[in-house]
Amino acid sequence: MSSSTTTTTTPATGLEALNNLVTSTLDLITRLETVVASLTAENAQRPDRPSTEEQSSNPHPEINPLLLASDASTLLRAHATKLSLLIINEPFTPSAIISILRQLTAGPLPGLASAAQICVASQWTKTISADLAYRISRVLKETRGLVEKIPGDGKALKDTPAGAGGNKRGGGKQGSVANTGTLWAACDELVAFAKRGFAGNVIKKTEEMKDTVKDVMEELKEWGEETGSDDDEEEEEEEDENEDEDVKGVMQSLEAAKIADTQAMLDDLMNSSSYIPRDDPDKIRERLESCLRRLRLVTLLYQAVAKRRFKSLPQAAPAEGSDIPKRLDEIMVLLKKIPERFGSLALAFYELDPVEIDKLMDQCFFDCFAVAELLIKPWDGEKDEFSDWVVKFQAEVKKA
Repeated sequence: MSSSTTTTTTPATGLEALNNLVTSTLDLITRLETVVASLTAENAQRPDRPSTEEQSSNPHPEINPLLLASDASTLLRAHATKLSLLIINEPFTPSAIISILRQLTAGPLPGLASAAQICVASQWTKTISADLAYRISRVLKETRGLVEKIPGDGKALKDTPAGAGGNKRGGGKQGSVANTGTLWAACDELVAFAKRGFAGNVIKKTEEMKDTVKDVMEELKEWGEETGSDDDEEEEEEEDENEDEDVKGVMQSLEAAKIADTQAMLDDLMNSSSYIPRDDPDKIRERLESCLRRLRLVTLLYQAVAKRRFKSLPQAAPAEGSDIPKRLDEIMVLLKKIPERFGSLALAFYELDPVEIDKLMDQCFFDCFAVAELLIKPWDGEKDEFSDWVVKFQAEVKKA
């Protein structure tokens, strides 16, 4: 009678297989994060260089990377939801978790990295390529965080008392739930980004920059209205009355020290709040009014660009060889630079620095002229209705 040996799978063997798979999954995610990070760094190194000079053509032009990223993110979200439930509920089932991890590593995870790789700037612009890579990196990071929550001891995660540590790998139940929530948010943001498409994302970026310019305009307007107001004068009079003795003491000390230019020192003290002085010797208010008029025109430019130029862009990327991505990269660099310059210009106003104000005003409106010049031609053709509007805009900026 021959004896036969049967091999049974013990819980320890199943747990060991799970731990091995968790380790390899984390290793895969880390490598994918490195790939996506390198793409982001490549775009960030020279944002002002036209994309066609530094990136090869799309190896898979037939695949839409936004749709691929959306599909992968949706599938990953579903798997992550199941995984998050399995690691906090009894009975703890290594085989079920193993199945989910294998599905993640076989499809959604490499799919996300592939989407980032084929979203080349020469076809999709640096703006969209960088934004997609950023959102994909967030999803990968949060997925890694969830996988790290998988318990290594074969026990489901439990509520961890405040100040107490959880499993060596896993942590408390609350941490897992919080991580799942941030992963859902990252996936949803990526899906929304993909849904907006090529034109939609360029428009959204432009609207965000327009809002920034508008915020600067409102802050400068408010600052200008606050200076020299009656309320401020009343407050100053009250402060003068309340601190009359202190002022007398200061004046006596100044006289004793024989400081000739006492009035100039007091003027500096009064102007330390960065308010425009009443006599306004440097004509700061005149410069401010000119700046506000031009800022209103700039917000109109952003609005008109989004409506008249960017809305006519395709939802998918232009065909290979099109000059649209290169033009857009040049335009977006300037559109992004304008709010930054206006932020610096606002600081120059607050510091009452006429030389810096004039210098930054010239730079700001030179950039506006350059953007308008890049947009004067439609994507296909030499002239349209918006071309005439751009000429009028440039004339109005000169007059403001």
